[in-house]
Amino acid sequence: MKRTILTITLIATSFLFGFALNTIIHNKDKNKKMKKVTGIGGVFFKCKDPKAINEWYKTHLGFDTSPYGTSFEWRQVDDSTKKGLTQWNPFAENTKYFEPSTKEFMINYRVENLEALVEELRKENVTIVDKIESYDYGKFVHILDLEGNKIELWEPHD
Repeated sequence: MKRTILTITLIATSFLFGFALNTIIHNKDKNKKMKKVTGIGGVFFKCKDPKAINEWYKTHLGFDTSPYGTSFEWRQVDDSTKKGLTQWNPFAENTKYFEPSTKEFMINYRVENLEALVEELRKENVTIVDKIESYDYGKFVHILDLEGNKIELWEPHD
């Protein structure tokens, strides 16, 4: 009789331990969210005279400017052989590029797997302003945050 109770207890304990371990493993995977933003890809702002602003930053702060602002090059932390860029760019104060936002700035965020991120954002009812566009230097899409700030998401081809 004792042997039967011990066997049943061992089987029940094994089952419960296995169930608990399985639950922990699966909940860990469910709570693991996809990596979204990996860094700042650019800072864009409106100004009265982008050419003059470019020249001022070149003269006084040493920016290597072009008509498109400047690119800051850096190395990725997890793989120092890979380069990354962060773009700084003044826009004319009457630019339509920031619309529908009425703000004077726009931030560009670097992301991984833009298509999957956009699908996730759609499910979360985030406003997607346009469709994903691809260029030689990456994929882009624009979204709006809670206050109507336009955000540019960029999956670079590093």
